[in-house]
Amino acid sequence: MSEMAQTAESVARKYAVLRPHLDERQRRLVLGLEAVELGRGGIKAVAAATGVHPDTIARGVREVAGEPEPAARVRAPGGGRKKLTETDPELVSALQSLVDPATRGDPMSLLVWTTKSTKKLAGALTAMGHRVSDRTVARMLRDMGFSLQGNAKVAEGRQHEDRDAQFGYLNTMVAGHARTGQPVISVDTKKKELVGEFKNGGREYAPAGQPERVSVHDFPDKDLGKAIPYGIYDVSTNTGWVSVGIDHDTSAFAVATLRRWWETIGKDRYPQADRLLVCADGGGSNGYRIRAWKIELAKLAAETGLAITVCHFPPGTSKWNQIEHRLFSQITLNWRGRPLITHQVIVELISATTTSTGLRVHCVLDTEHYPTGIKYTNADVMALPITRHDFHGEWNYTITPDTP
Repeated sequence: MSEMAQTAESVARKYAVLRPHLDERQRRLVLGLEAVELGRGGIKAVAAATGVHPDTIARGVREVAGEPEPAARVRAPGGGRKKLTETDPELVSALQSLVDPATRGDPMSLLVWTTKSTKKLAGALTAMGHRVSDRTVARMLRDMGFSLQGNAKVAEGRQHEDRDAQFGYLNTMVAGHARTGQPVISVDTKKKELVGEFKNGGREYAPAGQPERVSVHDFPDKDLGKAIPYGIYDVSTNTGWVSVGIDHDTSAFAVATLRRWWETIGKDRYPQADRLLVCADGGGSNGYRIRAWKIELAKLAAETGLAITVCHFPPGTSKWNQIEHRLFSQITLNWRGRPLITHQVIVELISATTTSTGLRVHCVLDTEHYPTGIKYTNADVMALPITRHDFHGEWNYTITPDTP
């Protein structure tokens, strides 16, 4: 073995020991110094012994010799392509005019009836004489403080002047009933659901590439029809009751659900109760303008001996009803991604709804028929044992258990 080969092998052993303790520049200096000491052919010999690229060792040799590194290419000041905003000063204002909400309804706008994607914005700007790409438009929008935004459901429309006062009154009534151990429930009808092999929103885990097959069209099945879940949420016990109807969402159906809840659960849970507070929306089958709702409640009061007080949420505030976010939202989460193929499947999925905070739900199928078109007069309502409260008697009233 030649002397250079022996020296290179010694360099390899030393480098293997030192390498973990050196940074990148220190490694180059060590190898460069060894190559310099070996003389002619040293770079090639050190590279072969250590496995380091010869260019790296050559750089180390230059650094040991104190030679400056070759300067990287630097453009002359002002060189390179100019930004579009510099060559086209009107580009920014043109883009602002297209995305400004104040000009959204301008009939002269090129994008007034289209989705304002970056590609369409770029096309509109090009048509206006500002040649630009969609990537540049996206970059400009970010610089202008724009981002993709969805719709925010916050506008509640015209608010009643006594909206807040009604919430305060309702809260007082709830506290008074709960303090004396009287039942307080929140009621409403959940969104009607198609029964059958139809798409249901949401996703659940399944083998990859094997989604649940459902119908392309959402035409109701003439045999299965729709499911009408009417719910009761017991505020004090954090429990729910849901009756799944198959006919119509009428006041008779709503009160039949109340009746079944009371006979099955309520009277045993509240054996000393002589009053019942119902918190309801202002519309639908339990609306404050619905005569049938009051007449059916009067029948229930006479049957149960309960004085039934109803407090309606003011107009436009149905989403504040506790049943919406305490019960219905949890049901929707529980059955997400699952086709509601039969009424029994719906009942089972609702019954299986629970939360970590203790929610439990009881669900039954109501196969009774509730005809529509039944007419009642103002005289029928006036004959009922109803006491309208001093504050907004149309929203707050009590039906006593006297026989109508």
